Amino acid sequence: MDNTGFTRILIVVVMLSGTTLEVYSQKGYEIGGWLGTSQYFGDLNTNVSLANPGLAGGLIGRYNFDERISLKGSLNYGRISADDANSSNSFEFERNINFFSQIFDATAHVEFNFFPYIHGHSQYFYTPYLAAGVSVTRFNPKTNFVDPNTGENVKIGLHSLGTEGQLPGDEYARVTPGFTIGGGFKYDINRLWSINIEVATRRVVSDYLDDVSGVYADPDLIDGIRPLVFGVSASAIADPSIQGFEEGKQRGNTKDNDSYTFIGISVMRYFGQLQCPKPATIFRK
Repeated sequence: MDNTGFTRILIVVVMLSGTTLEVYSQKGYEIGGWLGTSQYFGDLNTNVSLANPGLAGGLIGRYNFDERISLKGSLNYGRISADDANSSNSFEFERNINFFSQIFDATAHVEFNFFPYIHGHSQYFYTPYLAAGVSVTRFNPKTNFVDPNTGENVKIGLHSLGTEGQLPGDEYARVTPGFTIGGGFKYDINRLWSINIEVATRRVVSDYLDDVSGVYADPDLIDGIRPLVFGVSASAIADPSIQGFEEGKQRGNTKDNDSYTFIGISVMRYFGQLQCPKPATIFRK
């Protein structure tokens, strides 16, 4: 073999070694589901406590543009709750409000893989990743309240009571957009199946996941426009504290919207194949 032929072979080898990831890059989609927990953060959990996790889960679809970037959409369910009775803060303990809510969440976010991630590859079969995107959340806060007639614990919807003096028709929306940010770890079991572990927080454009945001309203105003619930006035449900708070006193923090976090493990099924570039693409490098 002359020097010219050897040089050509050497050039090809160098080019191929520099395009390994492109040769084995992939496009394709994944479908799966996840289970885990949900955790609320807001006016009834200002200490970022993880003491009240709720059950959560959902369905996932992901499209891989290449070995680094993918787009994921998910439909999710979770349960969030908090109780001032568990707070070490004296103001919150005296406030004595509790809530729980089911949340239904639709999220779309872009994922960036730290390492090249290729299904079925002997080397690039795992990676940590970051995720960021948008979400839409539906919520409906309720409270556990003791029925004075029977002494039993009853569940009462809070949205329709105007607990901070909202007039009928002017209550806060129970559907809110939000922003999501998180990260996780992807690991292939084999070419078709993978396991993902993810932690992602939704920062919503609402301060009413917990029905608490502003100040205490005039109890006479609330009772004048809201009906009794189990024989209890709406103002008593809005202010269940022992001593009672005066109108205009702080009830929540309007400057800090609520958020919640999903922590889960998913199983994903891959539908796709390795994509090989055209020879011309290799030699253009």
